[in-house]
Amino acid sequence: MSLRPRALRPRLRHLPLTAAALALLHCAAQAQNNTLKEITVSTQQDAGYAPATGSSATKGSAPLRDIPQAVNVLPAQLLRDQGATSMQDALRNAPGIAFNHGDGQRDQVVIRGFSAIADWFVDGVRDDALYFRDLSDTERIEVLKGPAAVLYGRGSSGGLINRVTKKPVFGESFGEVSLGVGSHDFKRATADLNAPFGEAMAFRLNVAREKSGSYRDQQFIDRYSIAPSLAMKFSPQTDLLLQYTNAYDQRLTDFGIPALNGRPVNVPIGTYYGSAFAKRDDTTTSKVQSFTATLNHRFSDALSLRNTTRYSSYHLDRYNTLPSGTTDPVRLTVGRTRGFVDRDESGWFNQTDLTWRNELGGFRQEWLVGAEFGVQDKRASTVSSTTGFERVSILNPVAVPPPIPAASYRAASAIPSNSTFKTAALYAQDQITLAPQWKALVGGRYDVFDQETSFERTLAPLARTDRKFSPRAGLIWQPSDTQSYYVSYSRSFQPSAETFALSASNTANDPEITVNKEIGAKLDLLDGALNFTAAVFNLERSGIKNSDPANPARQINVGTQRTNGLELTLAGKLPGRWDVSAGYAYLDGRMVKSVATVNSFQLPIGAAIAVQGKVAPLTPRHSAFLWLMKDLGHGFSAGGGLNYMAARFASLTNLVTLPSYVTADLAGSYKTQRYELALNLKNIANKKHYISAHGTVDNLILPGPPRELQVTLRAKF
Repeated sequence: MSLRPRALRPRLRHLPLTAAALALLHCAAQAQNNTLKEITVSTQQDAGYAPATGSSATKGSAPLRDIPQAVNVLPAQLLRDQGATSMQDALRNAPGIAFNHGDGQRDQVVIRGFSAIADWFVDGVRDDALYFRDLSDTERIEVLKGPAAVLYGRGSSGGLINRVTKKPVFGESFGEVSLGVGSHDFKRATADLNAPFGEAMAFRLNVAREKSGSYRDQQFIDRYSIAPSLAMKFSPQTDLLLQYTNAYDQRLTDFGIPALNGRPVNVPIGTYYGSAFAKRDDTTTSKVQSFTATLNHRFSDALSLRNTTRYSSYHLDRYNTLPSGTTDPVRLTVGRTRGFVDRDESGWFNQTDLTWRNELGGFRQEWLVGAEFGVQDKRASTVSSTTGFERVSILNPVAVPPPIPAASYRAASAIPSNSTFKTAALYAQDQITLAPQWKALVGGRYDVFDQETSFERTLAPLARTDRKFSPRAGLIWQPSDTQSYYVSYSRSFQPSAETFALSASNTANDPEITVNKEIGAKLDLLDGALNFTAAVFNLERSGIKNSDPANPARQINVGTQRTNGLELTLAGKLPGRWDVSAGYAYLDGRMVKSVATVNSFQLPIGAAIAVQGKVAPLTPRHSAFLWLMKDLGHGFSAGGGLNYMAARFASLTNLVTLPSYVTADLAGSYKTQRYELALNLKNIANKKHYISAHGTVDNLILPGPPRELQVTLRAKF
């Protein structure tokens, strides 16, 4: 059964209607021109919910209205008001994003219908290790929608997520400490300290410590993050930023619950399908360290150079027991497996960016010319008891699982792999003012991406090299200082293994190609206090790898996945001292071409299900959010929000549906110059809902949290 009525599917033939709608928006905004004032865009990060600038789309501080692409900026004030402590908390505020539970070990999202495993960045540098990220050192989060290979290289089908970190501030001494407590034994402490040393040096330290329980049986979180940074001015033209991060995270490896009869099994949301001694048998521990040095030099007001070097290391120990087998609706049992994953990774990236502002041929231009080089070494060892399934009660699954069979350790899939990924790229971008009302953004990047994988036992080594050019072009019309309309085209590539080890089945495969075509509008309303954006897009990934029907051991590039969609956002201040952040997304994501078939763990077992025409997994047709906070005066503020997610399919079989849901939150705070007390009541109606799933199988569905109270006390000095 399809969740997507044919009558609702947008097509490219509807683009004239969209253009007419944007024209109406232009007329509506033009009617306000007599009352709207000229807006001056600052290069500094704006306070409140509506930042005027972002760094991800252009690797600079371009005004968002000058970027021909949808960019969602999630500022610190919004995340603080909501009591957000994780990437999942934060990314609820970006339209077009749904969640994958990431094997219970990592942040993972679905952007515009496409899974994003490796599309994570920190200050513009790749951060593709598989872990949960802490927000204590994060100033804001920027979500760049659509392919972004023109600046960032491989990956980025639906978009990428860039965390912008907190930096030292010269000449200013300040600090803040916080203590949070809440439901399910939630305990979290943070500190943010900034200290100048004379006029030419500043030090900042961000630390966090969290030790909490959970609404999920046996689940726990034990983590810390330490992030010191030092900024130095060698001269008015030259400065150096040094940053270090040490993050540790241990928690239960939670794969969620199975499905039964096309829906998540109806059990209490805390029901855990792993070991009865989960803290002994089913934990994930990750350790991440990184060191970053960023050198800036300004030759003149028109010419500047930035060089960033980052070295990082990552270690993961994951042990898990999960309900990954078939479900039996008669005997009410589910198959259960055990396994472990050990990963060790290290690597470095170096980026050099030269920015040149000039006037050539009568056009004002800003050039960005850059190069990126990087090497990543990754060792992975995975053992799973897939040679046999233990069966447990689907309604009362708690039991101690048997040991992993000896045959699993000897399987070819258990042979440890050692992979090296080498990146070498050149890119160029030009922002051009064609006329007072017309601007253009054009650019391209050429990548040489080399993958090599060797194995510690019998398998032969594998290697491949891909060379790809990734373009981007956009045209912007700004009939006034408060209106911006754009069209854009961008393309990216996804190498055969991308961030994982090569295998004999995929070494010969060409990269998959993603193309995004988009038109949109960005309007400043209410004297610039309120920002409205709209984007209509056609996003298509072609050459997707499918098993060859004539030779299942070989993969061929024949699949195509497409998403047609609409995204709307509204952010800023409303009359009456209201802060608002709202968004809506309509996504029609489908496999429009494929020879692949998949099997379901739902009975009857064995029937091959054709993928072509199926809705993309974890892709809701509709999703929306609304958050409002009101300044009540005398230090008091109050507000809340709603989050809506339409039904989603758990996998490409389209046999298991995650029901739609609406959750509601409340928030309140009292602030003085030195202290702040904040209360967050989440899911106030105690709505039972399912927030994520694995995306490739019909089991492994993660329930969302019930009603939770969080209280945070902050002290400033």
